[in-house]
Amino acid sequence: MPLAELLDSAGRLSQQGLPEASAKLYENWIEHTASPLRHVACFNWGVVLGALGRSADAERAYRQALALAPGFAQARLNLGHQIERQGRHDEAIAQWEPITALTGTDATTMELRLHALNNLARVNEQLRRFDVAEAWLRRSLSLNPAQSGPIQHYVHLRQKQCAWPVYQPLGEVNHYQLLANTSALAMLSATDDPALHMVAAQRFVLERTPKPLPAALHAAQPARRGRIKIGYLSGDLHMHAVGLLTAELYELHDRRRFEVHAFCWSTEDGSPLRARIKRGFDKVWPIAGLSDEAAAQLIASQGIDILVDLQGLTSGARPTILAHRPAPVQVSYLGFPGTCGLPGVDWVIADHYVMPPDLLPYSSEQPIYLPNCYQVSDRQREVGATPTRAQYGLPQDAFVYCAFNNNFKFTEDVFRSWIRVLHAVPNSVLWLLADNEWAQENMRRAADAQGVDRTRLLFAPRVAPPDYLARLQLADLFLDTFPYNGGTTASDVLWMGLPLLTLSGRSYISRMAGSLLTHVGLPDLITTTLAEYERMAILLGRTPARVASYRRYLKEQGRQSVLFDTPRFVRELEAEFERLALQRRKG
Repeated sequence: MPLAELLDSAGRLSQQGLPEASAKLYENWIEHTASPLRHVACFNWGVVLGALGRSADAERAYRQALALAPGFAQARLNLGHQIERQGRHDEAIAQWEPITALTGTDATTMELRLHALNNLARVNEQLRRFDVAEAWLRRSLSLNPAQSGPIQHYVHLRQKQCAWPVYQPLGEVNHYQLLANTSALAMLSATDDPALHMVAAQRFVLERTPKPLPAALHAAQPARRGRIKIGYLSGDLHMHAVGLLTAELYELHDRRRFEVHAFCWSTEDGSPLRARIKRGFDKVWPIAGLSDEAAAQLIASQGIDILVDLQGLTSGARPTILAHRPAPVQVSYLGFPGTCGLPGVDWVIADHYVMPPDLLPYSSEQPIYLPNCYQVSDRQREVGATPTRAQYGLPQDAFVYCAFNNNFKFTEDVFRSWIRVLHAVPNSVLWLLADNEWAQENMRRAADAQGVDRTRLLFAPRVAPPDYLARLQLADLFLDTFPYNGGTTASDVLWMGLPLLTLSGRSYISRMAGSLLTHVGLPDLITTTLAEYERMAILLGRTPARVASYRRYLKEQGRQSVLFDTPRFVRELEAEFERLALQRRKG
């Protein structure tokens, strides 16, 4: 069979839904045909095998292509992808690096170089080699400054490294381009301007959802009867902030009125939390291996009344599932604390503090207002043995300010404010999460620049959740981040009886901790300007007796507050879900 006929025949088999047959055709042809173009067939064979998820076989096909044509750069690029899929990241990097050295100036060569550079940046970022990742991104953007994806990664990498100012122009990439290409998640850390959050979400939706929108799948299903079916859609139902907050929610749903399903592509991490979450559902549907359309069809076929999206616009999101409208009521909750702008998602769970009237024009979703706090909580958190300050290198007699939110949430303005607080409270230290070495050094340099001894910044390593909860008791006051407030972290802090100082702004995410403080009974720890936040932090550092009174309150009454009344939260949520579901059933 001539090569052209082979390509045509194999392509038609794939289009007819017979990719295994297509792969077999390539295999037989390559084995039995002596042709100077066998490397082309090997390459296409690798593409088909890769699409089938047969990465080891695809790797062999690409290696065969390269054995026949060592300069076949596209095969080397694809080989790296298949090696990466098998978890051999450094081997993948070794395949891509030579491609960056190609010297041709034609469009195809340039595209190959950019693809390799961006792969190198992406994988090094995943391996937490942030400095290497940023260097590859700089090279990529020097070749083509108009790349949205690399600009997006460049901004978020600088946030992760506390490389201030984050919006540092790079060659021909100016401040406007950096802002315009900031990801929806990174924008939550960059500003509390809800209009900018809305625009970033809209760009995500424009890039990631199908056009035109597909027909609503739920409309073709039989009329819904019997118990109301709630479906939770997420890839984070494991050892993740969402999983940690929501485990008890699934357990407490009233099974007389509700049937609870998980549509899940979460990692099977082997943790007790993952096992507990799975036990909390009536049915867990693994959808990692399904296409978005097939997953949506599965959800629709189960007659789900309320589909709760716990992913939003975060990493791993599958917005196309929601665009198919597999359920008549689709709700955004928790995973992305801001407007998602996703077609098919009409509601967001909120309370009157976290989503005031001024915010409504910037949200594509209508609020489902709960009478109390919007955030669910787990009362079964495992707490380890309480350590000593000496175990973590904390001064015994110092006032310990603590800020264990992820480093990408730190902004230059707030961090400089924290350093001014240390300057004003001499016998104090700032206890931070040791996230990465570049962030630590940049924070130390910021302290140096403001005349504060860098040794007053102390860093704690990541530990298992029980030990993380236990060590919170060693601090005196938790300093919240702004505009990206703590969510799960703020809940943990208050659960463990540690007072928290927050700054509430204009956006949903910048008001999360304020909602928690309101419903735990400590609204006087909410500030509304950075100057007020700084003054309050200094005042509390100088009056430890006042901080001690907050600790006593949290110890005696915090866990009995409405914030941690999880059964009440579930009943209030169910009342709203039942109202919406029955309205839709009645048309």
